[in-house]
Amino acid sequence: MLSTVCRLLQGRGQILSRQAAVPIHRKLSHHGHDKQQPGIVFHRLDGEERAQLMTIENGLKMNPTFSANEMNTRLSSLRNYMSKNGIEGALFTSYHNINYYADFMYCSWGRPYGLVVTHDDATTISALVDWAQPWRRANTCDNLIYTDWQRDNFWRAVQKLLGHVRARGKVGFESDHMPFDNVSKFKQAVPDSVDIVDIAKPAMELRIVKSDEEIALIREIATIADIGGAAQVEAMSECATEYEIVLHGTQAMVTGIAKKWPGTELRDSFSLFQTGINTDGCHNPPSDRVLKKGVISSINTFAMVSGYYAALERNTFLDHVPDDNLRIWEINCDVVRRGIELIKPGAKCKDITNELNEMYRQHGLLDARSFGYGHSFGIMCHYYGREAGEYRQHGL
Repeated sequence: MLSTVCRLLQGRGQILSRQAAVPIHRKLSHHGHDKQQPGIVFHRLDGEERAQLMTIENGLKMNPTFSANEMNTRLSSLRNYMSKNGIEGALFTSYHNINYYADFMYCSWGRPYGLVVTHDDATTISALVDWAQPWRRANTCDNLIYTDWQRDNFWRAVQKLLGHVRARGKVGFESDHMPFDNVSKFKQAVPDSVDIVDIAKPAMELRIVKSDEEIALIREIATIADIGGAAQVEAMSECATEYEIVLHGTQAMVTGIAKKWPGTELRDSFSLFQTGINTDGCHNPPSDRVLKKGVISSINTFAMVSGYYAALERNTFLDHVPDDNLRIWEINCDVVRRGIELIKPGAKCKDITNELNEMYRQHGLLDARSFGYGHSFGIMCHYYGREAGEYRQHGL
């Protein structure tokens, strides 16, 4: 693996000079129970004191979220599309695609991250601040690290991995995730005669067709969201605050994830709990508002495993439900039950929506709807957004 990423391609333009790389190998020290790996390789231009790029193998690869067959199938589907459209390599920068094709959910903190896929290799690009964690996380990919010591070292990494593309070839990128300024840098990182093409939508269309393994994972995550919801109900009492109930729910989910998936990364699971006027917005943050009897509250638990999301969202009342609220709640339940009946192979979302809208219209409540029906699941979170949809198979 190191042989692929240890050669620094000659640079050009404003990103890389044409100086040769000087690889320097160092062994890592033994840390705790982790087995020592080959070590660190620095990629340094002649005359530079600090390295621009590095490869680090420290510890052992982590347990993958999905089987090797699942991950290879994803990459094979992507490469089939690339072959049919004459694309020799692609740079992914979004949380969604990097996680989907590499099983790596990065933590940006303002730094760029990437995944370069060619017909022969797949390599994540990460910042040195993360050291070897990205290499341990992505079982089916190599990893190339860029340092902060020179501006635009991320693009030096891109050039290293895509600089071999032949004249008049094509490379893909995600137009919906790359700012205009970075598009210019991307163009400088690949040969002048190469065409850059948008691969965001085709990749999304491949991604939203869910496999058996993905569906199984999402179902398991949903059980964790249920645990969080039960914990919030457990914490509900007169004078309890929104934030106290939220903390109890989140802690229960994190504990549940740690028990169900030993060794997994514990991150991003969160909860919301609103009561009274704070329930008027779905994503209103919790506060120190106090829970009172007979006042509407909203339970929201969002369980996250390896970038995948499932949610539980329910309305609740402490002690009793006022008659007016109960009437509307029962209408909502009728709509939900009808929606479940309408979901079947061949059904169209717009047709389901129209029928459910009519139910609300008959009760004079349609204008009270603040958004549509159902909810996304899959690779999504509040800070990197949702997938466009999830489909079990083409045509649903």
